Amino acid sequence: MKKITPFLWFNDNAEEAANYYCSLFKNSKINSVSRYGEAGPGPKGSVMSVIFELDGQEFFALNGGPMYKFTEAISFYIDCKTQQEVDELWEKLSAGGSKSMCGWVTDKFGLTWQVVPSVLQELLGSKDPKVSTSVMQAMMKMNKLDIKALQAAAGK
Repeated sequence: MKKITPFLWFNDNAEEAANYYCSLFKNSKINSVSRYGEAGPGPKGSVMSVIFELDGQEFFALNGGPMYKFTEAISFYIDCKTQQEVDELWEKLSAGGSKSMCGWVTDKFGLTWQVVPSVLQELLGSKDPKVSTSVMQAMMKMNKLDIKALQAAAGK
């Protein structure tokens, strides 16, 4: 396990979530599944935790019960190289969940993701304040981020 690994608390669907996320991202896999034993607190044999990787980033998922819910205060930022990647992940991650502003989606498990094209940081970081302002204004009007529209706002 890496020194810092995101830890995700699920009610009882950690394995389902891990399998779903692994199906969406290249170079992803389930590393291990641990099950509750006689001592519980979950039913004997049910999934306690899942360690999985999404494109090389390790995650730990726990079936800890209904005490805690995900909020938008914590999200996962996805750096997308192409509009096709933005489009695919936007649709797949929001299926059964919800779409929001500026590239944010909440998936069917309640976890929030930011689906962002790589070019956005370059445009927002422009040395020309007119470019960064125009791009920010364009982004604030978008739900799913559109590379061509962002570039047009930048005058490119």
